[in-house]
Amino acid sequence: MDIHSFSRPGEIRVRHLSLDLDVDFDKHILTGSATLHFDATSRPELVLDTRDLDIRSVTNAAGFELGPKDKILGSPLRIAVTPGASWVRVDYSTSPDASGLQWLDPPQTAGKRQPFLYTQSQAIHARSWIPLQDTPAVRITYEARVRTPEGLPAVMAAERAGGHFRMTKPIPSYLIALAAGDLEFRPLGGRSGVFAEPSVVAAAASEFADTEAMIRAVEEMYGPYRWGRYDLLVLPPSFPFGGMENPCLTFATPTILAGDKSLVALVAHELAHSWSGNLVTNATWSDFWLNEGFTVYLEGRIIEKLYGAERQAMEATLARRELDREMESLAEADRVLHIPLEGRDPDDGCTLVPYEKGALLLRTIEREVGRDRFDAFLRCYFDHFAFQSITTADFLDYLRRELPTSVPLEEWIYRPGIPPSAAEPHSDAFLRVDAAAACWQRGEAIATSGWTTHEWLHFLRTLQDPDLARLDREFQFSQTGNSEILCQWLLMAVRAQYDPAWPLLETFLCSVGRRKFLKPLYAELLKTSEGGERARQIYAKARSSYHPIAQRTLDAMMGR
Repeated sequence: MDIHSFSRPGEIRVRHLSLDLDVDFDKHILTGSATLHFDATSRPELVLDTRDLDIRSVTNAAGFELGPKDKILGSPLRIAVTPGASWVRVDYSTSPDASGLQWLDPPQTAGKRQPFLYTQSQAIHARSWIPLQDTPAVRITYEARVRTPEGLPAVMAAERAGGHFRMTKPIPSYLIALAAGDLEFRPLGGRSGVFAEPSVVAAAASEFADTEAMIRAVEEMYGPYRWGRYDLLVLPPSFPFGGMENPCLTFATPTILAGDKSLVALVAHELAHSWSGNLVTNATWSDFWLNEGFTVYLEGRIIEKLYGAERQAMEATLARRELDREMESLAEADRVLHIPLEGRDPDDGCTLVPYEKGALLLRTIEREVGRDRFDAFLRCYFDHFAFQSITTADFLDYLRRELPTSVPLEEWIYRPGIPPSAAEPHSDAFLRVDAAAACWQRGEAIATSGWTTHEWLHFLRTLQDPDLARLDREFQFSQTGNSEILCQWLLMAVRAQYDPAWPLLETFLCSVGRRKFLKPLYAELLKTSEGGERARQIYAKARSSYHPIAQRTLDAMMGR
């Protein structure tokens, strides 16, 4: 049982979904129908997950009832199934406040000429725009017809033919994705390309030029790419995540467009999900680390193969330190890999723990058994569980059978913190940066030509009570186009109450919706009474431009 779904797939399991939708930018709603196909059954009831949907009718059924609303799960749609029936059609429309949809007015887009719509279905937001069995344990194929106003084409995470879409591989509901807006396409290779607004598409195509090489790198290690095309869609800045691994069409934040490919580890991460997550999926959200820990591990292998071991070591070392910082603020129960989520929104489990602790476990197993054996194991693992949803117990059974290890698996998965046996990352490059930071703090000039984003981040995080005016004068951090470096600079400015940075901080918080940046900046502001007042003023101005998922996180921080 998935505690985050009303559905009972053990009784009736949906196999295929047919969508027919109209996109109404004026009313901020989707209107149409969802036809759900299942094996012919004598079971009396099909239960679907919904959230704030206006259910107008259900065809080919004896009746239906929309149950009471749960604040986390939404409402069950109970459909009385006619004996022998193999499909039902639900006619419905969405709410303007659907948690899985964000409607952007023209000023909120890059081009500022046309409106924009995009979906975010993970973890349990698909039910806010489609009535379905919204659990990762159920995999379905789907087809869709989507009608949009002229000049605002739709794209979906599926094979595309005009306004028609088809996904022939069974996927979980959280990977169903739709976007519509002023979009252009640029090819990146024979099976990859990028969609973006016209003012962004050239920069995106340049930044993502290595995409085909990334695909080949994973295929060499872990087997063929099984989804046909791999395209990317660069969304407006309000997108709350770095990326979303929707099959065939990764959604990506524009904050990774640094101009030097220094942040394309995010592309490697979302591509890696084509194996770990999309091909082999967590069956419940407590098993989320099976998606993300494996993907961070694969991401690192891609980066190492394309850009070298030193860059991968720097990225892993920075991530390890970020994990320690975040775990300090988490309850013990949230520092385990198999996270308990009873009575909680699964979005609460989206911390660095499933990502970085999960990857650290896999690197620890690799260290013990050797890379060649571990690669062979992973390739067999992806083949064995291809197009299936599995639990942590399923993985452990397979690992113990196919690759016995002395790594204390129970301690890693069910106990908080990092075991002392962890394969800790190390970066020699950071030793050189440490030396440079010490020189700079003594007032000496340092040579930084050729430094990567990761070296700059380490440099900034190493400094003790630095002179921010001197830092900015010498290195122009307040003018950087690199969002990672700018966020770190602004964090330091907030801590030091550096007044010249306040206008830039407000501009950044009002123009970027990525939770990775919003949470630490608002949290730092809220540590003081003056900063808290500034945070609330900025948030009141910026809130409407944030995605509902980001709003929920920040509302809780603000006590709203």
